[in-house]
Amino acid sequence: MIRKYKTEDADALIAIWDNAEALAHPFLSDDVRNQVRKDIRNMYLPNAETWVLEDDGTPVGFIAMIDKEIGGLFLDPSQQGKGMGRQMVDHVVSLKGPLTVEVFKDNKIGLPFYKRYGFEVTGEGTFDVTGDETFKMAMPAS
Repeated sequence: MIRKYKTEDADALIAIWDNAEALAHPFLSDDVRNQVRKDIRNMYLPNAETWVLEDDGTPVGFIAMIDKEIGGLFLDPSQQGKGMGRQMVDHVVSLKGPLTVEVFKDNKIGLPFYKRYGFEVTGEGTFDVTGDETFKMAMPAS
């Protein structure tokens, strides 16, 4: 089931982020991780349009949207590879139409996922905090 984020989800979603982020972004320093963790709680979750994926009433993933851009998509590692990430993106696409995302070039989980989904590279960027390179990606307009 996918539902809207509630304030009481914050701890569960940060735990999901901690587990998934470590696999997706092993190149980020602990200092950067600690700052992003604070920013998720204090800035991103309160301000983004966040959807929570539940399995038997327990959050197992989330997708945070800023208009039509995916600001974050994280799934508990034990649930990866089961089509749940696609389910979350499908849900948001059904509401908003074609989406965009910016993903680290070194993200060995997210980048292949978005390519399999059909996102195409439209440009390049940099994560200001660390200088890590990113791809700007978009779903082709139908």
